[in-house]
Amino acid sequence: MTFPHLILLAALAALALAGPAQAERIKDIASMQGVRNNQLVGYGLVVGLDGTGDQTTQTPFTTQSIKNMLTNLGVNLPAGTNMQLKNVAAVMVTADLPAFAQAGQGIDITVSSIGNAKSLRGGTLVMTPLKGADGKVYAMAQGSLAVSGAGAAAGGSKAQINHLSVGRIPSGATVERTVATALGESGSINLELRQSDFTTASRVVDAVNARFGKDVARAVNGRVIAVRTPVGESERVAFLGAVESLDVSPAQAMAKVIINARTGSVVMNQSVTLDRSAVSHGNLSVVVRTTSNVSQPEPLSRGQTVVTQDSEIEITAKEGEVMLLKPSASLADVVKALNSIGATPQDLLAILQALKASGALHAELEVI
Repeated sequence: MTFPHLILLAALAALALAGPAQAERIKDIASMQGVRNNQLVGYGLVVGLDGTGDQTTQTPFTTQSIKNMLTNLGVNLPAGTNMQLKNVAAVMVTADLPAFAQAGQGIDITVSSIGNAKSLRGGTLVMTPLKGADGKVYAMAQGSLAVSGAGAAAGGSKAQINHLSVGRIPSGATVERTVATALGESGSINLELRQSDFTTASRVVDAVNARFGKDVARAVNGRVIAVRTPVGESERVAFLGAVESLDVSPAQAMAKVIINARTGSVVMNQSVTLDRSAVSHGNLSVVVRTTSNVSQPEPLSRGQTVVTQDSEIEITAKEGEVMLLKPSASLADVVKALNSIGATPQDLLAILQALKASGALHAELEVI
């Protein structure tokens, strides 16, 4: 079996090797330390469902939440009241609080059922506080859910499109508390590369110093670059915007082969090389065929219907062939050598691991 997708990948890699390295903006390869999102979470109730809510006999926390909410609203239920609700669902509400978010700003929220509700379609989220990791309330959420799925059931048949237990509310939460972000107030800010690399860090320092002057930037390590910033807020924002827009050519990534053992996918970058080696590959297939035979008795006889099964097992072993893999200095040559083996994607996983163990494959193997 050949790998046309690998051949296409080799062609793209050959084009990449033929031309200069692609320059990228600093904002695409690095982030500013302290400028980040913060996760928020809350527990709430969705009401107004069309009989698709939680079965309260199986989700007692939904009933307890309803009682607590009604008590806070001044409604006291008699002791021992057994509420059989169908239009209410207990949910978890999650959101990301963006950097520099201000009080009164709206943020998107995701509402997910935690009970056995059949659908959240048409429901309304009741006011829910959203808390951060420190336990403080940073936003309040409320609104009508938008569920992209649809479903119907009748006569024992059921049809469903997409997911009905999760919905979103655009701008469904209002920020109530801001998160202070010290952006260069100390006279400097740190740029953090998304992938640690000493060569790329050095190139970022050179690009910043060439644009704004010597000693403006310095590399702390392979990931962090310290950059001196102006004093004024407006000047600082303009300066950081200019830094983000600078073009830098990242260093070539280390040789790596990514293997997905569940799907049989293999992806490798252009740095992968292969030494001279030999591979023996053979396939073993087992086929089991089962045939059911029915013996039917004569009419009005006292015989019984008997079902028997005949099984046939066939084992086929293909002869293994020793293939000589020549030294490969480029990804195109590696792909051509692997295609010559004629292995299936699942077999290729084992071959790559064996090549790595023998030292012939110069790349890091990562199984996901």
